[in-house]
Amino acid sequence: MLGQDGHAVLALVLMLLLWREAAPIEVPQDPKILQDLKQPPTIVKQSVKDYIVDPRDNIIIECEAKGNPVPTFSWRRNGKFFNIGKDPRVTMRKRSGTLEIGFRSGGRPEDYEGEYQCFATNDLGVALSNKILLRVSKAPLWPKEVLEPVMVTEGSPLVLPCNPPPGLPPPYTFWMNSGMVPIPQDKRVSMGLNGDLYFSNVLAKDAHTDYSCNARFPFTHTIQQKNPFTLRVQTKELYNDTSYNATDPYGGRKVAESTPNFLSPSGSESTKMVLRDEKLLLECIAAGLPTPTVKWFKKGGDLPARKVKFENYNKTLKIINVSEEDAGEYVCMANNHLGSIRHSIFVQVKAAPYWLDKPTNLVLAPDENGRLVCRANGNPKPNIQWLINGQPVESSPPNPSRQELGDTIIFRSVQMGSSAVYQCNASNQHGYLLANAFVSVLDMPPRMLGPKNQLIKVIENNRTFLDCPFFGSPLPELRWFKNGQGSGLDGGQYRVYINGTLEIKRARAEDEGTYTCLANSILGSAENQVRLEVKEPTRIVRAPEHQSAIRGSTARFNCKVKSDPTLPITVTWTKDDKPLNMGWRLRKDEESLTIPNVNEGDEGTYSCTVKSEIDQDSASARLTVLDRPDPPIDLDLSDPAARSIRLTWIPGNDHRSPVTQFLVQFEENRWEPGRWQNLSTYPGDLNSVILQLAPFVNYQFRVIAINSVGQSKPSRPSLRYKTSGAAPDAIPKGLRGWGSKKDNMEISWEPLLDLERNGPNLRYNVWWRRKELEEEWNNVTTMESKYVVQNTETYVPYEIKIQAMNEFGPGPESNVVTGYSGEDKPTDAPTDLQMSKVDDTTAHIHWKPVDLNSVQGEFKEYRLYYWRESSLVPGLVVSKEKKTKGFYSTVAGPSGILSDLVPYSKYKMFMVVANNRFEGPPSNTVEFTTKEGVPDAPRFFRINRRSFDTIHLQWDKPLEPNGILIAYQLKYHTVNGSRVGHTQLETFYPNVTDFSLRLPDRSTRYKFFLSARTTVGAGEVFAEESPHFANEAYIDQVDIATQGWFIGLMCAIALIILILLIVCFIKRSRGGKYPVRDKKDLPLDPVDQKDQDGSFDYHSDEDNKPLQGSQTSLDGNVKESDDSLVDYGEGGDGQFNEDGSFIGQYTVKKDKDETEGNESSEATSPVNAIYSLA
Repeated sequence: MLGQDGHAVLALVLMLLLWREAAPIEVPQDPKILQDLKQPPTIVKQSVKDYIVDPRDNIIIECEAKGNPVPTFSWRRNGKFFNIGKDPRVTMRKRSGTLEIGFRSGGRPEDYEGEYQCFATNDLGVALSNKILLRVSKAPLWPKEVLEPVMVTEGSPLVLPCNPPPGLPPPYTFWMNSGMVPIPQDKRVSMGLNGDLYFSNVLAKDAHTDYSCNARFPFTHTIQQKNPFTLRVQTKELYNDTSYNATDPYGGRKVAESTPNFLSPSGSESTKMVLRDEKLLLECIAAGLPTPTVKWFKKGGDLPARKVKFENYNKTLKIINVSEEDAGEYVCMANNHLGSIRHSIFVQVKAAPYWLDKPTNLVLAPDENGRLVCRANGNPKPNIQWLINGQPVESSPPNPSRQELGDTIIFRSVQMGSSAVYQCNASNQHGYLLANAFVSVLDMPPRMLGPKNQLIKVIENNRTFLDCPFFGSPLPELRWFKNGQGSGLDGGQYRVYINGTLEIKRARAEDEGTYTCLANSILGSAENQVRLEVKEPTRIVRAPEHQSAIRGSTARFNCKVKSDPTLPITVTWTKDDKPLNMGWRLRKDEESLTIPNVNEGDEGTYSCTVKSEIDQDSASARLTVLDRPDPPIDLDLSDPAARSIRLTWIPGNDHRSPVTQFLVQFEENRWEPGRWQNLSTYPGDLNSVILQLAPFVNYQFRVIAINSVGQSKPSRPSLRYKTSGAAPDAIPKGLRGWGSKKDNMEISWEPLLDLERNGPNLRYNVWWRRKELEEEWNNVTTMESKYVVQNTETYVPYEIKIQAMNEFGPGPESNVVTGYSGEDKPTDAPTDLQMSKVDDTTAHIHWKPVDLNSVQGEFKEYRLYYWRESSLVPGLVVSKEKKTKGFYSTVAGPSGILSDLVPYSKYKMFMVVANNRFEGPPSNTVEFTTKEGVPDAPRFFRINRRSFDTIHLQWDKPLEPNGILIAYQLKYHTVNGSRVGHTQLETFYPNVTDFSLRLPDRSTRYKFFLSARTTVGAGEVFAEESPHFANEAYIDQVDIATQGWFIGLMCAIALIILILLIVCFIKRSRGGKYPVRDKKDLPLDPVDQKDQDGSFDYHSDEDNKPLQGSQTSLDGNVKESDDSLVDYGEGGDGQFNEDGSFIGQYTVKKDKDETEGNESSEATSPVNAIYSLA
């Protein structure tokens, strides 16, 4: 059967299974809520549990708490109420529980040592601080003692005790000599954890009189020194300081060696207890000669490598943040060559209490359930004790809604007025933990915590959250509505979170509107509204692209943006994630960034970032700056041969554009010194090549690198390399024989290039002989590039060949070519030249050939000379220039066609035979006449509009009528956009050259087609379209100019000007001296000048007539009148040609300053005035 405890446990389990606990209320940190919220006290600051103070300072014991109402504070000292008011040295800070104990008026700090605890109290409960153990720091003096000299035999171990006075906190110890120099420590001599100085074995050099232990007290920052030890070392042999060295510390003396033994700790095993999370220090110091080496092991496992550290020359094992798994047996082993010794240290890990589940504040609404949990662990397991407002639960008033079950307190259906502060105390022999957790029963109507009527702008298709922070106790129910209609929003694309946030999974344009969140509880309701606007996303629609730019060129990055028109945006550019300084060179517009005159500093990654108030987009592209490569360096020549050598170089920087080719150039100092020539090109991945060379050349080389940008500068030249000479390899090119005279043959060829000479003293062997006569070769040697063979027959064939040679021997012979001696004039003429068929532009000719032997040269052609003697059109003057046409024919009855003749004309012709140099005698001369043809187009065709309803057409006869003109034919039709009207036909006599057409209305336009006719037919058509006359004012001017009153007005103006000029002339002639131009030799008028043929030019076309009212200067230029039509506002914007057609503006009025500011102007000259009147 179950005992009483078993029944209690079973009941607890059943209760926990059946009991439904409400989630505790989380109070938001909103100032408005906290201002009205009643809250039990909470300790927020306190002094440490073990509190050591400096006796020279005032004592401050901290205790601060918060709560509503503001807490009041009280203290207990050593478990009893501490009456602060009775002690004048003790004060408490305002609105705080912090104590200040001052000693200006006397008193001893030691009198205030003890255990202090702070109590913070308000209407809802009491919170407790930790128990603070206050102790005063102590730095006692070293006890006076007389230390006898320490005698020790050389090689023996030694311990010099320190035994520092027990300070609070313990002092730091260290050893020094009388000169305040630290005692050297090493594997043999070191200080232990207890402060003693250990010698594993003593050397004679250790004998000193001032081994002094020092203690430094941290609070007082003072150092106290123990009386020094005097160490005397007994040796079996005399010791000499100069005989010491590190390899033989005994200076050759015999010292007895010893096996290791432990100076600390003693025995074969010991124990060590350490608390969890503290630092473990294990020490093994061994004696022996030679000095032993110490090693550490852990039985049953490895040392924790991440936490273990060896100190003091491996004599100390240090483990930080000790945990339970660090417990066990640790073994230290000391050994030298005589033996070894072990010591086991059994480590126990204990633990002061530490939290597993620390109780936290609990806020509940009336009738809700909750619980406080306090779980802690330790070694040994801690005892859990609950307190309420600082009193044990057992002694507190009973509460039916509260039940204590070990480390848990359960609350059921809590009611107002049951708020309190609960303390959990977990303790064992190594320490304690104290935690305050209040239980606050709160009722508060719903409140909205966020800003009112907030406007939220979101990007379309984005996940959107509408926040509605609220609070109330009990926790209100929250619902969302859109535009004040429908049921609550939840489900589908909406989701409401427990904190009041509404999630719209994908915002769309139709989601815009006003959203209302409503919080309801039994205590009331509260609401808030959020207005949502859905915006188009900000996007970069044309992003910058990676590009390579040649140095000095212009780079351009695009960044075209599309965004919501209601959102202002900013576009920024960065380079390598750093802001880009536009400066004077870089240019930015709405859609791009332009970088002119690119240089290497511009290379990098350019990013365009466009931002609106709610989103942003960015895009990046890299600019690579290309440049011509650097020239190659370190040219080296190797592997020399007769006609080759190896050239090696180191390529320069390619500036991010790979080298595609290397161009090797050479310069030689024999034929063209200083001129660099191309030798060969090689792929860009080579830097060592074999160069093929010509003999007898003193070379030096340079290399040019080529990439996609261009060529590098040439490299520095290589050393020179001279090739040996050889006989020529090349055969002279272009060998030919031809006669410059009828009795010679000139043999010529192209001389060898300088690099083809292959040696000095270059000359040419030339051979020739009559072809087909089987005679011996004639031979000559020359240094020239031609040779003339004299006294040859006229135009006979020769065989010719050539060979180059130099001092090293002859080169190869050329192939035999055929040449000819000179030509002479042909002796015969073609005969019986006649016409067989003649039409308007072509004629068929026939003749009898000559004997080809009479050509006395290479037959080239029969050359026909022909010319136009006259035209059959009366009065038409023609050009009699001779023309030629060649016919190549060797048949017995040659013939040809002569084309491109002018119709209706009289021609003459004759024929000769021609070789390459001469023409023979002429044949008989033949006359013929071409037939009548169709005429050319009229010379001109003009369309003029002289009134609103009339178009005047003018034309001239064709330049080449090609026959007797019988008529002009005019076709025309109306034009209205793409529509064409009915075609009409007008025919005119050949002496008619104008026609007027009446328009049906002012806007009608016509297209005209004019052609001349002969009896053969109509000739080439001249097409024109009537212009669009929109300026009616212009037509009015033309009409006005023909009116009598207008002519009278112009005459009156001219008479007034004449009178003014005469008056001006008389006044100036009376005024004294006037500058007069020297114009004696000028003609009076250009109309008096004759043409070169002696005829007069009457300027009948009126092109050079001055306008009415203008004057003509003596130099023949037209001067413009001050009274032009333009000045009177009637001139308009147009003027006319001699035929009345519209051609442009009148010239502008001459500047007043120009006519009046020059005293020697022509207008005031007597001569000019006279001719102005004319």
